[in-house]
Amino acid sequence: MKGALDGVRIIDVSRVLAGPFCSMILGDLGAEVIKIEHHESGDETRGWGPPFAGGESAYYICANRNKQSMTLNLKSDQGKEIFRKLVSSGDIVIQNFKTGTMEKMGLGYGELKESNPNLIMASITGFGLTGPYKDLPGYDYIIQAMSGLMSITGERDGSPVKVGVAIADILTGLYTCIGILSAMHHRNESGEGQEIDISLMDCQVSSLVNVASNYLFNGKTPGRMGNQHPNIVPYQTFHTSDGELVVSVGNDEQFKRFAAVVGRPELAEEPRFSLNEKRLLNKEELVPILEDSLKRKTKKQWKELFDAAGIPNGPINDIAEMFEDPQISARGMVVEMEHPTITDLRMIGSPLNLSKSPVMMRLHPPLYGEHTDSILAGLGYEPGQIDKFKQNKII
Repeated sequence: MKGALDGVRIIDVSRVLAGPFCSMILGDLGAEVIKIEHHESGDETRGWGPPFAGGESAYYICANRNKQSMTLNLKSDQGKEIFRKLVSSGDIVIQNFKTGTMEKMGLGYGELKESNPNLIMASITGFGLTGPYKDLPGYDYIIQAMSGLMSITGERDGSPVKVGVAIADILTGLYTCIGILSAMHHRNESGEGQEIDISLMDCQVSSLVNVASNYLFNGKTPGRMGNQHPNIVPYQTFHTSDGELVVSVGNDEQFKRFAAVVGRPELAEEPRFSLNEKRLLNKEELVPILEDSLKRKTKKQWKELFDAAGIPNGPINDIAEMFEDPQISARGMVVEMEHPTITDLRMIGSPLNLSKSPVMMRLHPPLYGEHTDSILAGLGYEPGQIDKFKQNKII
């Protein structure tokens, strides 16, 4: 079977996470992805460890399968010429240099589209191509702080806390995928390429969803709520006799069943707790009652009871427990790949399940510059020319 994006060529000049994560998703979907790396140092994440295996960092491996790696000196005239030739053969460029860097090298969208009018170029930056912060560097941690995300994450009386993964990078990678696929549809309809201006800051602000909407409605600055929900009760963690469990009671009917399961059916009849808006107002009274009831059984016992009653719940797993969950195995969320230096390489699988054009794990995360020679040969360069490029530090 062919992948959904079979025949699409992507030139990926991004590094670290947002761009590489985006291009990996597109590669999983069948696109040919050529990863352009600095001719002396490569993607920074190659050195972000431990852990390492076979000379490769786990960080780099997580976002770079289904790609080919090519080294190139984009500051040299010959390197720019090779890049333009490569872009002319492709469909999409993904780059995450600081605003204006590609233009300074003569490789901005305006220049590149002259040789490839159908080109789609996704420019990922910290703050966007416009605005007072456009020239500032933007890292995920900084964006989590400035976007307001950290101000609502953590315990009520504690310090602001970042999310445990680089969530702004991941969300930006996903939004960039959406933008690229939309631009491809537009190109199919109109024949026009375009530039996509996408920033970590914009993506993170967009992802504040209901919390930001609450503020726009009432003007009240939200604070940290720990593991509680600003609009729904009970929707939080509870201590059981042997660990913590999350319970997400989404409506009043579920609360009736929940109250019955925990042995307190009368709570659903009390005026203070019968409706969600009342429970929200009186949660300081309700939550301790529920906590006292939930401490009487194990999290496994509660899960079985809540599952049987159709009440959304789940134990707080650590990463090891998550990988032991039979649902993860059944859904193929761990995949094994062959690799030239890593024995038994395992990676997180794709969550995309397409019935007619399935995701395929075609290529291992490439070694540094692994495909430079073959890509140049495909562009028409002779072995002697390639050797000269190496001598002149073009590749």
